[in-house]
Parts: sequence; C-alpha cells; structure tokens
Amino acid sequence: MTLAKLIVCPGNLSNHQGGYSRAFLRHMFNGRSVSHILPYNSPHNSEDDIEVFLENRKHISISGVQVKWSLTLEKNKLRLTHAGEYGNYILKPIPSGLKRVDQIPANEHLTMQIARQVYKIPVAENGLIFFKDGSPAYITKRFDVSPDGRKLRQEDFAALAEKSAYGDGPDFKYEYSYEELAALMKKFVPAYIVEIEKLFNLILFNYLFSNGDAHLKNFSLLETASGDHILSPAYDLLNTGIHVSDTDFALRKGLFAESKRSPLKHPGWQEFFNYGKQIGIPDSRLNFLITPFVERSSRVETLVQRSFLDQSARRAYLLSYNTRRKHLSSSAPASA
Repeated sequence: MTLAKLIVCPGNLSNHQGGYSRAFLRHMFNGRSVSHILPYNSPHNSEDDIEVFLENRKHISISGVQVKWSLTLEKNKLRLTHAGEYGNYILKPIPSGLKRVDQIPANEHLTMQIARQVYKIPVAENGLIFFKDGSPAYITKRFDVSPDGRKLRQEDFAALAEKSAYGDGPDFKYEYSYEELAALMKKFVPAYIVEIEKLFNLILFNYLFSNGDAHLKNFSLLETASGDHILSPAYDLLNTGIHVSDTDFALRKGLFAESKRSPLKHPGWQEFFNYGKQIGIPDSRLNFLITPFVERSSRVETLVQRSFLDQSARRAYLLSYNTRRKHLSSSAPASA
C-alpha cells in the first residue's frame, strides 16, 4: 500500500481512498481537512529537518522512554510547536532498539483501534501519519487539554502510589500488582463501582493483546469538570510481544498483591474471575465482562488485515492474539 494509493483510512482503518476519512477528521481534527502526510521528512532520515525537531524537544514535557514530538494544528496543517506553545497532539516516530522496529507505529495504531472498535474501551484519539519520505509515525490527540486550551489535571498511577526512580529504583513502575492498582482507584475515585469495570476491561485487553508494558505510568486518573477523578482514556496500547520477549503482565506481582499461583502456566478465565471478585466486581458482572474477550472476534481479524503492519507482523499479531485467547479460555465455564 503506497501513500499515493491508500485504500484504507490511516485513522480508523475504514475502507477509504486517498487519506483520512471524514469520520476520522471529525473526531481527530474537529472536521478540518488535515493531510495524512506531514510537512517534514523523518528526523531519522533528514539532516535538513533534524534541527527543528531538536528544538521541539527542548520544551516538550511528555514523560516516557520513546522519543515524542509536540504538534499543534494551525488552520488545517499540523506543525511542530514553538517555545511557549502547548501542543494538542503527540507524534511518536519509529523508535530504535527492538525487533520489527519499523512496525511499532502501525502496531500501536492497530491495537488502539481494536480496543475502541471491538471492545468499546475509551482510548485517546489516534491515527497513523506519514513523513514526506513515507516513514510512518503514530499520532495521538491529547486528552489532558480542554477544547479551550486549558490543561486538565492528570495523575498517573506511579504518582498516586508515590513511586519514583529516585526513591524506588529504575524499575519502580513495574514493582506493583493490579490488585494494588485497583486499591488506588478505590482511594481516589468516588465513582469506583463504575470506573473499576473500565480498569478490569483494560487489564483483560492488555493480557489478550500481549501488552507487556502496561505499567504504573500507563494508567492515569483524569480530573473532571466537577473536581472528581475518573480513569483516563487508554493510551500506549500495543502488542509488545512481537517486538520483545515479554511476560504475561508488566507489573511483576501480576494480578494479586500476594502470590496466588495458578495451576496453569498462563492465567485463564478463573484467575481473572477471582481477580475481579477481589477488587469488588459482582459475580454476575464478571461473566458478562470476561465473555467478549474469550470469544473469537472476526472484527479483530479484519482490522489486522486492514492495518499498516506488513504481512509477517500481521501473522505474528494474529498468532499472539489467538494464543492468548486460548489461554484465557482455559478454566472458562461451559456456558461461556
């Protein structure tokens, strides 16, 4: 699929020729006719554009290991932000140091679209975009900026747990359990009974799609207009298993605060059911929540085939999905 002959929207992966669909433009760029090609060459490939990208890095304040750039929308064109400006979009180009590294932007884009379109998980608005030289990048719209430009208060779970590299060592964001993560939600979120189901779905999704980087900084609370806190839209979702050798969970304690070893090599239905009970979700709701993740989804397969992953990465992605779904189906009740 060349940029000149796109037959799939690089935003929502719908059948659409020539760039972004109207539906995607409406949600991502407030209906403006934004091009799927940036007015820059990739900073990895261009000496001419590297200086403007390096200048952007001086004033961007987005945490994380991967290099990110700040963009703003000026009329109907995206550009790098200048000093003193606050961008509404984050650009993540191809990183380095991993297997299939050129597939990472398409991987994150696909995984985020599956989360939203198939499992109805609220996610940050996102799409795939391309530099002038054809190199892909992942773009996402900031959800911590209001339509009038105000910065909304957002706290990741590392901050809520009062964990940092300075006090807890370089692996601070992995030294926890998802049960303890839920306990933080109970402490800080008034509408816990509603929001905890969203967290449960997200943890299940991360397991099913082999996201081995779902650590404390990749979950956040977002302040509402009334001053309460809710779980933020999901972000940084991707199948890490096709790039690195990962464990079942990013958090090293796994689901439970205290070790509860499963007789199975990988966690299945029963472990997630027990975890849901432990964090206060009723039995009747748990069966309802887990079932969609166990069932085979033809929609997942369709989106994978429409994605911008190459054929080898598509096969690896689907193999990973079907393997995890098989694990999750173990110990499922007969009616599931």
